[in-house]
Amino acid sequence: MTAALWWLEPCRQPDARAEAAALARQAQLTKPTGALGAMETLAVRLAALQGREKPVINNPQLALFAGDHGVVAEGVSAYPQAVTAQMLANFVSGGAAVSVLAREQGMPLRLIDLGTIDPELALPGVRHLRLGAGTANFAVEAAMTAEQCRAALQAGRDSVLEAQAAGCDLFLAGEMGIGNTSAATALACALSDLTPMQLTGPGTGLDGAGVRHKQAVIERALVLHGAQLGEPFEALRRVGGFELAALAGAYLTCAQLGIVAVVDGFICSAAALCALRLNPSVQPWLLFAHAGAEPGHAAVLAELGAEPLLDLGLRLGEGSGAALALPLIKLACALHGSMATFSEALVEDRS
Repeated sequence: MTAALWWLEPCRQPDARAEAAALARQAQLTKPTGALGAMETLAVRLAALQGREKPVINNPQLALFAGDHGVVAEGVSAYPQAVTAQMLANFVSGGAAVSVLAREQGMPLRLIDLGTIDPELALPGVRHLRLGAGTANFAVEAAMTAEQCRAALQAGRDSVLEAQAAGCDLFLAGEMGIGNTSAATALACALSDLTPMQLTGPGTGLDGAGVRHKQAVIERALVLHGAQLGEPFEALRRVGGFELAALAGAYLTCAQLGIVAVVDGFICSAAALCALRLNPSVQPWLLFAHAGAEPGHAAVLAELGAEPLLDLGLRLGEGSGAALALPLIKLACALHGSMATFSEALVEDRS
């Protein structure tokens, strides 16, 4: 195994003993069996992943990956590319939705700029990696060189390693990049039997004609890259994006290190699908935050075999859905770990 192919290294396996202990504990808590529904399932799953009967979330960390997309030249977005850098500034100043959600929950928010169209962009508190002035237009050529794609995957890995060093026990991630619903759609199609007709949506707010044009651009790109899309890394570099690659690298690293990752919306789910295709052993470590309103999200979640925690009609991205799911995840742990058993509460058990 070469260092360049670190993403193929096996991921950790859930702890069967911890899972059995958590199930036994659930059976003794002062409630009817199964009365807390999915909260019970979530707690037991976290127990297996953390390797202890009573899972805890004490130090969640959130990283946001940003990058521009050359395919915007095809007219696939309702917003100009300049918005990517402008939103990075908004994250820094605390004005974005995910900034508020992170701040209200006392959760660190790391900002990683992988490459916007402004090569001189310099914002305080942002790690500017500058892999390129955005990706190339994947409707004309490959979005990334192999070197850029590997560097973006590594950026995701480095972010998780940094979070681990800070004691992270739950990793959340978000994204920002005008044009990235087009990249996510193309990537998900390349990695599955799903079609642009099934997955293409309005993204930042396209009208019907705009959605049809966006679909046509993606269809043309899939034909252009053709058989090269059969290998996951090639699919990622040809029709993906810097932030999609970083997300995939982060999810894979979480699974290899034994850190549960919370997957946000449509774009993050497409990156999770890529991670799964690169290394199927990543799957147990991915918690899916919500069922988003972007039309293709449900189909990608089905492809992943995922059961999202929330359904709030969200389509913002940025990690906002993952941040909204965090209290639910923490409460599942608290219920599992702090409720009294029948014997502790001196309550008669079922006969």
